[in-house]
Amino acid sequence: MPIARLGQESDLPALLDLFRASDVSAAAEPARAAEIWAEILARDNLAVFVSEAESRIVATCMLITAPNLLRGGRRHGFLENVVTHPEYQGRGHGRVVVAAALQEAWAKDCHHVLMQSGRKDPRVHRFYGACGFVPGLRVGYVAHRPARPA
Repeated sequence: MPIARLGQESDLPALLDLFRASDVSAAAEPARAAEIWAEILARDNLAVFVSEAESRIVATCMLITAPNLLRGGRRHGFLENVVTHPEYQGRGHGRVVVAAALQEAWAKDCHHVLMQSGRKDPRVHRFYGACGFVPGLRVGYVAHRPARPA
């Protein structure tokens, strides 16, 4: 059975390999990625979970937690960057990193964990449902950064 662990400094190259192999948006350039990775690892409110197989990282997700003045002061949790290598989907790696993130969120006294997916594939939505996420309770909105004038 797959096991999740927290990401560590040496995981960056393997994470970038995972992102390249998966159907996700483009990763940051390596030098910028190193800066971002160091910032992520330095923050208490960010946690990246990974699962390995055959000496490589095959799944990951990031939990962001934030303080909250409402909900009795209980924190918010946000799940982002859920990625499983295509060759390892359906083997429990994605589920184990999401479960680890949810366990961390509950340990940090989050009221709820929000996530959103732009994927159209019904398998993706079944996966999130099996992980405990309920669709349709909230409406997601996205504001895109305005284009810069030429």
